[in-house]
Amino acid sequence: MKSIISKIILGGFVVGAVGLSNAQKIDAKAKKILDDITTNYNSKKNTYFKFSFGSGVNGQVAKTEPGIYYSAGDKYKLKIMDTEQIFDGSKIYNINAEDMEVTIAKPNGSSTMFSPINYLSTYRNDYNVTYGGKKNVNGVNADFIKLTPVKANGLSYVYLFVDSAKKQMVKLEQHGSNKDVAVIAIKEYKENQNLDADMFVFDKNKYKNYVITEL
Repeated sequence: MKSIISKIILGGFVVGAVGLSNAQKIDAKAKKILDDITTNYNSKKNTYFKFSFGSGVNGQVAKTEPGIYYSAGDKYKLKIMDTEQIFDGSKIYNINAEDMEVTIAKPNGSSTMFSPINYLSTYRNDYNVTYGGKKNVNGVNADFIKLTPVKANGLSYVYLFVDSAKKQMVKLEQHGSNKDVAVIAIKEYKENQNLDADMFVFDKNKYKNYVITEL
């Protein structure tokens, strides 16, 4: 499980953008749903998700683990098991507690972070979007939206499940062209909390015994 998380969360959570294509198709109903959710999230001072993260191969989830995600503007903190990722608006800090390693890098200008809500913006240029009707997800009558890459980017498709009444994401499934699968199912949602001032700050002094590599 650790190797899967390292591959998908801290490495594979950066998904290359593919650029606008004239052949891109976006269903109007799906677009409105996604735009409504985006507007809702952007209107909040900050958001918090408690979720379960599932991953596996050959399209089948092998195991799930709990995770948490905080965001405020373009900054975020993502934590699953002994791995943590912080984006302070400038650099990405990948922290592995078990291996006592930290990797620091600047995000590529043509890429986007894989987070519970990243596809709300990247769909506009990178995916064909279709509306698939209603699906029951953990008791929620959710709208099902399928994203298919306009150009090859390592993914076969992405499934989004949305609670349109609350304008919130319920579940996200990312299916790789190599048959890897990553699933985020949101269990708890909070907004406009009083967060610590250093929530999205990487303090190097806390990791003196870690191997720190800056790319």
